Amino acid sequence: MSIAKNITRLLQEVPQHVELVAVSKTKSKEEIMQAYDAGQRVFGENKIQDMTRKQEELPKDIQWHMIGHVQSNKVKYMAPYVALIHGVDSPKLLKEINKQAKKNKRKIPCLLQIHIAQEDSKFGFSTEECKQAIQMATALPYVQIKGLMGMATFTDDQKQIAQEFAGLKKLHDRLIEQNIPLETLSMGMSSDYPSAIAKGSNMIRVGSKIFGPRNY
Repeated sequence: MSIAKNITRLLQEVPQHVELVAVSKTKSKEEIMQAYDAGQRVFGENKIQDMTRKQEELPKDIQWHMIGHVQSNKVKYMAPYVALIHGVDSPKLLKEINKQAKKNKRKIPCLLQIHIAQEDSKFGFSTEECKQAIQMATALPYVQIKGLMGMATFTDDQKQIAQEFAGLKKLHDRLIEQNIPLETLSMGMSSDYPSAIAKGSNMIRVGSKIFGPRNY
């Protein structure tokens, strides 16, 4: 099936309140343009240098989301244009984003990554650290905490995945009850987005269901 057909099908299938981020990492400009021509405007990359190159060469109305693990020393390269940073997972990174956003005279929207998986390889704040990070961000005028992001354990156990998503939704709702204005709950990828949407996700990141298998 073509990239354009995949995008069209997903946009019809996914509820309107859920934002679709097309994960374009490792994909060519031509492949991205096929998705763009089908109406997709939000793309996610996991390497800042790749995203910056694509941002320079592709249409300017594309919103670029940084979805990978971010190294503080590379924030400066994406600070002028990045629409959303998904994986903010340390106070040090928050401070660096604020510093680079200030230099670019803009506020950079961020999601705090919460560690919900039973895997050490995944990054993210614990529930307690998340509250401290939100508190800290109130003193960083160039950072906007838009919401939370979490990745479930890589497993076939659908019950476990659903439980992890439900736990993050609970945290998200609890923070909103404490008058913390969180708009975005980013959960779900190609393999598990229906479960994530069912548990309250309003942003999903889909790669292989759009572009086919990843190019390594």
